[in-house]
Amino acid sequence: MRVPWRPLHALPLHVVNGIGVALGICLIQALVSALAGSAPALWAVSGAVCVSLADLPVVPRRSWHRVSLAAFSTCVVTAFVVALRLHPVALGGVVALVAFASAMTLAWGLRAGPVSFVGILAIVFAMASPPVSGAAAVFAHTAWTALGAALYMAWAMFCSVMLQRRYRALALAGVLEGLSALLRARAALLVPSSPQVRGGDSAADRLRTWIRDETALNDRVQAARDLIFERPDRNTETRTFAGLLVTAVDLRDTLLASELDLGLLGDDALAAAVRQRLAANLEAQAAALDAMQGALRYDDPVEAAHDSDDRPLHAWVAGVSIPAGDRREHLLPALADRAQHMIDDLRQMRALLRGELLPLRLTQEELSLFVSVEGWPLAALKPHTSGRSPVLRHAVRSAVALGAAYFIGEALPWASHPHWLVLSVAVVLRGNLEQTLERRNARLGGTVLGCLLVLGLAQLHWSGVASVAFLLAVAAAHAFVNVRYLVTAIAATVMALLQAHLADPAAGFAVAERLADTALGAGLAWAFCYVLPSWERSSLTRALDRLLNSLNALAIEVLTWPEPGRGRARLGLARREAYESLAGLAAMAQRSSVEPERVRVPLQAITDALTHGQEMLGHLAAMRQMLTRRVDALDREPAEAVLRRAAAAVRACLAPASTPSDPAAQADDAAAPAQGGAFDLPAQSAGVALLPWFERRSQMTVRAARGVAAAVQVLRAHAQRQHVADARRA
Repeated sequence: MRVPWRPLHALPLHVVNGIGVALGICLIQALVSALAGSAPALWAVSGAVCVSLADLPVVPRRSWHRVSLAAFSTCVVTAFVVALRLHPVALGGVVALVAFASAMTLAWGLRAGPVSFVGILAIVFAMASPPVSGAAAVFAHTAWTALGAALYMAWAMFCSVMLQRRYRALALAGVLEGLSALLRARAALLVPSSPQVRGGDSAADRLRTWIRDETALNDRVQAARDLIFERPDRNTETRTFAGLLVTAVDLRDTLLASELDLGLLGDDALAAAVRQRLAANLEAQAAALDAMQGALRYDDPVEAAHDSDDRPLHAWVAGVSIPAGDRREHLLPALADRAQHMIDDLRQMRALLRGELLPLRLTQEELSLFVSVEGWPLAALKPHTSGRSPVLRHAVRSAVALGAAYFIGEALPWASHPHWLVLSVAVVLRGNLEQTLERRNARLGGTVLGCLLVLGLAQLHWSGVASVAFLLAVAAAHAFVNVRYLVTAIAATVMALLQAHLADPAAGFAVAERLADTALGAGLAWAFCYVLPSWERSSLTRALDRLLNSLNALAIEVLTWPEPGRGRARLGLARREAYESLAGLAAMAQRSSVEPERVRVPLQAITDALTHGQEMLGHLAAMRQMLTRRVDALDREPAEAVLRRAAAAVRACLAPASTPSDPAAQADDAAAPAQGGAFDLPAQSAGVALLPWFERRSQMTVRAARGVAAAVQVLRAHAQRQHVADARRA
């Protein structure tokens, strides 16, 4: 696809958001500076920057909830810090208290992430200004900060309303882009000699790649749901976007099903040719997705190319000469049929983009169930009042670490900017060791690069360079905080040095102090990771329960005969939960891999659980396609009997008390065909019964479920042994 040169349209969603933030802060700075001078303008900008942390690409209602809470937090924290600047001991207590409260907001989940840092940043900005005395001066400083916060709230709401269409289009384009990358990754795995395959092609490498791609796609899909499913019936365009997103999610399931049975192809020349053909088909579909996401991004029409009703893979399979008796005689039509399902999904997506009004597969009420929870209910804090809660332990750890950083900063011989040390500890110290180490490395590297950039800017003698660079740094820091933190670390360093310079130009640029504070702060944060640590094994049992429950719930929804009028929402919700539980377990394994060896979770057992879980998702996706796309080819009574047996077997082995070593389970398992084992593959051409394929897929589903249960059994036994060992040490 030839992409037109329109740089503004090519900007991704997070960059558009960052530019909007920078423009708002620029306008606030110019307005307050013109009305009241440079000092009030700096205070107002401080308030605006703090509130901007909560300004993300969301619907206006969510934006209002977040920026209003951020503005309130900014004003309260600023008032306390400014009032106590001349009382170091009391101010240290406020720093610790704000750190504790900020970390506890994570009890509300990921939506609280940006808001949780507002209080810390308000401390840093308030301490960056020269201390004042007297109630009038404290009130003036707080009032200007509040004005900046209020002005930015208005700007954030204006941008949220005006950019909603662009936000939705870019979020959906991001989903299609992620799907395209997923298709190309699968195509590369089908052709081992492909230059796209890097870093090894072992089962563990492939699993890690799959989990990484799926996790990234999950994040994009949920962001798009929150923007599009809020009001999908508002107009024709939002209905189109909702239909596209639903079909895109289904396409991911279709891809999983299309990868089944590839091990039965063998390793001869015919197998290589089939894999090449399937890979080329995936590449073509990825190109089609690229064209669609380009149309969304650039507001271009979608061409009608490739919309014919031909079945190229079936035509190719029909021309392949297969020896009589070779079981692949019936496998190849099945593989072509699954690939055709993906082509059908893409055809429907193109039709939607061209403006054809296709009925939504889910109602407005059903779509709203997929939108993330919003709000700040106090009941969310209740589970985190126990000393075993990772959120509470991190809150206590943060309070001690930031309080210590403040008092150490006050005692250092270069204590002109003690808030820098507080900030360094705050941004590096995360809830787990893996993220802390990642932040530590990015923070150190970003600070060095940021200092070099400021030294280069200092050589320019243009009077407005500091203000322009500060605004650009604000945009970059905001845009890349969740995308590439190294860029945010560079921008944050530029912001800090330029802010100090703008507040006191005669003092120059405190580059050496910045470097020393960052190095010391990163070291302190690393050390405090071992204070009240929350190792991943403490959450292992909950993660395993979630995995079993989610897979069981999905199996129940899939292994049910489709009835007219039966809603798809429960199936979609169960599917989302299954994907997220697998991604959560994979993330736990990744985080645990850097922990001390004695507390790590068994990585091989987790890998086994993920592998079998992925297989189970694929088999369930294949069964769902048979029940939706080819249900007319199934005789209902025997097919329902297959579904009942499979559902009972899955329910038995995924129940908490199931034991994979049970003799009955072993007998049933022996009856199930292996993925690459002998099996008399039935024909799947028109008019041939589908039931044997249906029964085989149900057996493979049960086999995968037993694999998950066996891996979970190993993990539970390990968790129990660790619990006993910890009790003995205590």
